[in-house]
Amino acid sequence: MKLGVLFSGGKDSAFACYMAMQHEEVACLISFISENDHSYMFHTPNVNLSSLQAEAAGIPQILIDTPGEEEVELEDLNRGIEEAVDRFGIGGIVTGAVMSVYQAARIQRICHDLDICCFSPLWYTNQEEYMQKITSSGFNVIIAGVFSYPFDERWLGREIDREMIDELKILSEKYAITLSGEGGEYESFVLDAPFFSKRIVIDESESFCRNYNGRFIIKKAHLEDK
Repeated sequence: MKLGVLFSGGKDSAFACYMAMQHEEVACLISFISENDHSYMFHTPNVNLSSLQAEAAGIPQILIDTPGEEEVELEDLNRGIEEAVDRFGIGGIVTGAVMSVYQAARIQRICHDLDICCFSPLWYTNQEEYMQKITSSGFNVIIAGVFSYPFDERWLGREIDREMIDELKILSEKYAITLSGEGGEYESFVLDAPFFSKRIVIDESESFCRNYNGRFIIKKAHLEDK
């Protein structure tokens, strides 16, 4: 079956794509550029650079601009999936949803209306095992945004590695956060993945953080051979 992946550039959508590629053909990536940094549906930090990731993966990409308004963005989501069906003949959508019922339910409804399948291979996965798989499978992922206590500016731009996972486990027990950030605590950006033929190198960046709310903004980057 040909599949389209809802692709934000973060670890969850990238890992879901990687899992889908083990079994089916990923025909396209579908990415949404939201004007609203606080979109209900879409990951926003550095999503404009998802085109570099698509190029590194050698997978065609559909880019959809959206104002990020609560109801309008669902129409844009529907439009992006419809375009993937028309252009690439996909029979299913892959999402990186881990626990968000809000997102999963709306994607499933759109897929049902379009008579295509919806796959969420990370749904309620064991989060510690999942985070360990990210580091052991050849992914290079950094923190691109923080949105809750106790995450401050020191987290921005950090690579997710075993040391960080151990730290997240401690914080999870102390503050009841999710290891994967699915509770909205943090967002990520993938610099390299097993299905990339090239890796992303950051040339210029800046970060800002206030009251445990901040972003790591990649202003300039390029692809480099592995």
